Amino acid sequence: MTMITKTINIPLDATTLIITDFDGTVSTMDIGFEIIKKFAGDGWDKIDRAYCEGKIGSKEAYTQIAALFSATREEMVSFVLENGRLDPYFEEFHQFCAARDLALKIVSDGLDFYIHELLKKYSLSHIDFYANVVRFNDGGEVIIEFPQSNNDCDLCGNCKTNILEQYRLTYENIIYIGDGYSDVCPAQKADIVFAKDILYEKCMKNGRDCMYYADFRDIGRYLKG
Repeated sequence: MTMITKTINIPLDATTLIITDFDGTVSTMDIGFEIIKKFAGDGWDKIDRAYCEGKIGSKEAYTQIAALFSATREEMVSFVLENGRLDPYFEEFHQFCAARDLALKIVSDGLDFYIHELLKKYSLSHIDFYANVVRFNDGGEVIIEFPQSNNDCDLCGNCKTNILEQYRLTYENIIYIGDGYSDVCPAQKADIVFAKDILYEKCMKNGRDCMYYADFRDIGRYLKG
């Protein structure tokens, strides 16, 4: 894999914010997708295909899939804790950020409950994160809410670009880390981008300079010099 190595000099201190995606980035796999495969009934694959083909956004996809879930919160959480893993170098990367007074926030178009459970499992629940919100009703109904959606764009349930732009008021520089469709828009607004998989392909197509990474060890090595 070719790495774009354009040098951008920004301070690694309290004036810089690092924003990272969760599924497939902080976590080693797309937990949200695995939950859908495990607990959603017939028809979820057609909805997912429509999303991947760009026919519907994640907000619409989640709304449709929520009606197909047939499991309790406890069952889903048990699945997450048994199968979910964080990038083996993420904890070290978090320590590096803390030592440099670098703010680190997670912005995900996934679901809040499994991000909370996995961060708690690794004693990292103090890390701020933004995600779509799940409510489990007593009758077994699953409802997904989108408190960070963009009313002018229905592409994503959680508008990462809006969140990034809000933090422009506080931080001089923003580093973005991601891997998927929902990372394409915010990557265009960041000062430095670390990308892999779909995001890397889109950055290459769009002419967006980025650094390819395989895991957080790569990112840590680059930031350290």
